Amino acid sequence: MEKIGIIICARYRDCGGGKCFRALRERHGAFSIYPATDAVELVGYSSCGGCPGGNVEYVPAEFKKNGATVIHLATGLVVGYPPCQNIRSFKAFIETVYGLPVVIGTHPIPQKYMDAHEKLPFWQDSDMAKLCRPLLDESSEIKAAYN
Repeated sequence: MEKIGIIICARYRDCGGGKCFRALRERHGAFSIYPATDAVELVGYSSCGGCPGGNVEYVPAEFKKNGATVIHLATGLVVGYPPCQNIRSFKAFIETVYGLPVVIGTHPIPQKYMDAHEKLPFWQDSDMAKLCRPLLDESSEIKAAYN
């Protein structure tokens, strides 16, 4: 059973997690990597603590104590504007220090955000599309359902 911890962007610290939890339940977005027949458990949900991500140093330890086997960096870190400049560092730190794999993203990128971001140089000049591929692989209907 995968035991998942989710770290969200502090800009959205009051987020109730509805899109993330729905995507986990329906295996959409980055959660599509887990077969629907496999059990998963959410063992932690926290913000990064605000730029430059102070909680990223400590929250994974709590998640790991709760049995986390993987950490997801929430989609808000990708689609918030500007996208998180520290996302690659967060991934490297957690994987190196805590030995937990890190997946970029949770729920699919809402279509309205994708429409805006595709026009921005960030998506054209970076490897973000490669980094968050499962978020982009959903159909436009599913992306629109997350608007």
